[in-house]
Amino acid sequence: QLAKHIGATVATTTSTANVDLVKSLGADVVIDYKKEDFEKVLSGYDVVLNSLGKDTLEKSLKVLKPGGKLISISGPPDVAFAKENGSNWFLQQGMRLLSFGIRTKAKHHGVSYSFVFMRANGEQLSKITSLIESGSIRQVMDRIFPFEATKEAWAYLETGRAKGKVVIKVS
Repeated sequence: QLAKHIGATVATTTSTANVDLVKSLGADVVIDYKKEDFEKVLSGYDVVLNSLGKDTLEKSLKVLKPGGKLISISGPPDVAFAKENGSNWFLQQGMRLLSFGIRTKAKHHGVSYSFVFMRANGEQLSKITSLIESGSIRQVMDRIFPFEATKEAWAYLETGRAKGKVVIKVS
């Protein structure tokens, strides 16, 4: 929704059950991953934001145009991330090794790779709150669990079937 809000053309994948929801949130192109392989349908994108695993990360390289950028929030972390966080030289080298494979593949495809770690940021959260309050974007809540059901909430998240945020309510 944020990408769409700033004017991007948004393509995404989802299951059959969630196609209408994702379209209602503003996606321009919605691919049902149970029916199609996104890397065979999409091409020529400037940026891919990957939130899934290694297989999806590598497939994402194929949909970028030359000079494009693959950004992952699920890893592997890269050297730039290590430096940004003040990691020592040894940890930087460890992250260089962790990301070597995907960085090499990205270079082969003529694109770049970077890892982004999401952090709470009061200013950004305030802006997002304003967008929600104005109706520019909307929050999608799936389920609210009481604190006592934290284990069940975690199990539910692990199914990969959540359609929005899963909240644990602390009374």
